[in-house]
Amino acid sequence: MSRVLKVILSGGGTGGHIYPAIAIANELRNRYPNMDVLFVGAKDRMEMQKVPKAGYKIIGLWISGIQRKLTVSNLLFPLKLISSLWKSKRIIENFKPDIVIGTGGFASGPLLRMASSKNIPTVIQEQNSFPGITNKWLAKKANRICVAYDHMDRFFPAKKVVKTGNPVRQDLLNTEHKRDLGVAKYSLNTDKKTILILGGSLGARRINQLIEKELGFFKNTRVQVIWQCGKLYYSEYKKYNGKNDVQVHEFLDTMDLAYAAADIIISRAGASSVSELCIVAKPVLFIPSPNVAEDHQTKNANAIVNKQGAKMLKESELDENFENTISELLDSKELQVQLSKAIKKMALPNATADIVDEIEKIIKEKSIRN
Repeated sequence: MSRVLKVILSGGGTGGHIYPAIAIANELRNRYPNMDVLFVGAKDRMEMQKVPKAGYKIIGLWISGIQRKLTVSNLLFPLKLISSLWKSKRIIENFKPDIVIGTGGFASGPLLRMASSKNIPTVIQEQNSFPGITNKWLAKKANRICVAYDHMDRFFPAKKVVKTGNPVRQDLLNTEHKRDLGVAKYSLNTDKKTILILGGSLGARRINQLIEKELGFFKNTRVQVIWQCGKLYYSEYKKYNGKNDVQVHEFLDTMDLAYAAADIIISRAGASSVSELCIVAKPVLFIPSPNVAEDHQTKNANAIVNKQGAKMLKESELDENFENTISELLDSKELQVQLSKAIKKMALPNATADIVDEIEKIIKEKSIRN
């Protein structure tokens, strides 16, 4: 490419929107080292810290989602939207991007809408099996929609949809060769099964309450537990660290080794987590959060469960069914193998490269038109 490629990426609110955007930016930079890239996020959200740590500049918009109940934030939403559209217009006019990429979250709405109005190509990367309001709103004007699940033409124009999968960390691609490293890192007993519990970087209150309640069950079952309780709950649960083969972590900074060491994984069903678990291919029990838009975590989990790739329990089923479900997963080698094989078939390890391939195609199409 004769001149510097200029790209804006927008996505945030949660790690599930931020990390795919960073992965796409990194892949683009690998291909175009001199690329000029800018992120646009929502003020006061986690992307304003995570993106600069990854080495990229970010601008924040005054925007937030619509709450399910009447709040001051909801009353301010029309004003925030107008403000964000106006600021997005200025960002686009000043930066002059070749393409704008949205990975979901509040800020991507006004930014991609304004880019489309200026005839700048846009790409949506939809992580979930059930898209949110923002991406549905943007779909008609988007040039391409990269998805991770089948049958997404139920929600988006079929001719724009490309199944690529969700970007994942590259160090997860070969965890089957890292088991010894994982066992050493977490000082595990190789004579015992290991259960890895994940509730997201901030944590999941209901999962943490469950694990605390079941510590006696885990002790009697003679398993060892790696429990990532999350930033919000670490002070409450750290008292259990080191007792009865239980490790309590605020955050796991070597996820590849934690996955490698685990025999069974208990996890929420956010889009990024599901994509990672498909690649890791261990027996999984999903406990989806019911407190997300459109209940999309349950839909994400069901997409795997319906192909016999995982087990799932709703939060309302935990007290009655958790111990039986975990016991079955621990005791049945046949079930473990079946789940691992089935979930592995749904892995899309080349997602980041495939998404950037689509971005390149659109840039070339634009260049030919011009």
